[in-house]
Amino acid sequence: MPSRGPRYARRWLVAVVVILLLVGCTVAVLLLRAPKNVSHPDVSFTSPSVTTTTGTTKTTAKAPPPPPPFVWPMFGYDAARTRAFTGDPDLTPPLRVAWKFGGNALLEFPPVIDGDTLYFEDDGATAKAVDIVTGKQRWKTHLGTLSAATPAIASSLGLIIVPTLSDTGSSPGDGRIAALSMATGRVVWSRPLPYGGESSPIVAGRTVYFGDQDGTLYALAARTGKVDWTYQASGAIKGGPALVDGILYFGDYAGRAYAVRAADGDQVWAVSTGGSDFGFGSGNFYSTPAVAFGRVYMGNTDGFVYSFAAGTGQLAWATSTGDYVYASPAVADVPGLGPSVFLGSYNGDFYAFNARSGAIEWTHPSGGRISGSATIVNGVVYYSTLGTRTTTGLDAATGRTLFSFPDGAFTPVVADRSAIFLDGYDVIYELLPAGRRSAR
Repeated sequence: MPSRGPRYARRWLVAVVVILLLVGCTVAVLLLRAPKNVSHPDVSFTSPSVTTTTGTTKTTAKAPPPPPPFVWPMFGYDAARTRAFTGDPDLTPPLRVAWKFGGNALLEFPPVIDGDTLYFEDDGATAKAVDIVTGKQRWKTHLGTLSAATPAIASSLGLIIVPTLSDTGSSPGDGRIAALSMATGRVVWSRPLPYGGESSPIVAGRTVYFGDQDGTLYALAARTGKVDWTYQASGAIKGGPALVDGILYFGDYAGRAYAVRAADGDQVWAVSTGGSDFGFGSGNFYSTPAVAFGRVYMGNTDGFVYSFAAGTGQLAWATSTGDYVYASPAVADVPGLGPSVFLGSYNGDFYAFNARSGAIEWTHPSGGRISGSATIVNGVVYYSTLGTRTTTGLDAATGRTLFSFPDGAFTPVVADRSAIFLDGYDVIYELLPAGRRSAR
């Protein structure tokens, strides 16, 4: 058999060089095509209006009417899901624990509030009502085996709307959407969701809107559960839709963002994100959008935070955090900082972004991955760190630490006028200003 001598060696060397060149070119192409920060600040943006109040010298002996019962009706507080709230002036740190409830089931999503009652659903698909004054349970209703959403309140109907991921197993599938009596927890109506649902619903008027794991966006009659219309997205809808000026905004697990008319489900626009530029498919939208300043804001698992023009879907900016962004944004016009977007990343940093340009205003290292969403109460932005199971409150204007609490994992805070309710890993706490004896 002839020897494989120098000629064979040269051929082998040429083959290796060609392979290395091909690999190098492929890597270079992917790096060049990888999504990068984008900023188009001139894309349609509505600056916050400044209003002035003129005083009056007119006086009257008649006492003002009492304020209506307080309602925090859905995940994100308002239909735009801005997650920003102003309560009593002293509802700021330092805070003390007035009561606590729970301790036996994971609390991935926060409660809603109607008057003197908290309503929530734990990860074991058990819905509960808790008295705000005493911290005692009023009722509980076992709906299934797996859930990951905040209910929505239909106050005028006396109902809370609750989705489940599964009624029978430990994986998504065979779930449902149900309406429970706010007074008793009794199931008033229920519709099956074959693929399960973890999209926190929104109630507007007498219609409830939410998505499911199959990528279907639903509009149901809140009183009966009857389907008004459906819209089919390209991937699972995990986050809840936001609703502004008759338009629903949401993202899906195919990395697309959508605007759909609430009246009939007709599409206004749908756009893809830049994650597909990697060549491996786009990232996923788990984040529930916030809508403010004429823009839509969402985090994505491709590591970017996105801003789209609400009217057209045009990309206004995309800013990278370098790791998954599951969190939903909190958005506010902050004194001393201006219109800003707040959320955390799996890279362990919490961010304040310029709402118009996407520029990073400040960052705060948390010491662990951040999965849940932030809430702003009286100028303090609260978030939890899943990696350390703690909760932090920062001055929204500067990022300076004002509050620290040794519990929390996902979305930590809702509030009424007088108290903050903090979701720990499996316990809900009522927090009051340190000098106040009672919230009521």
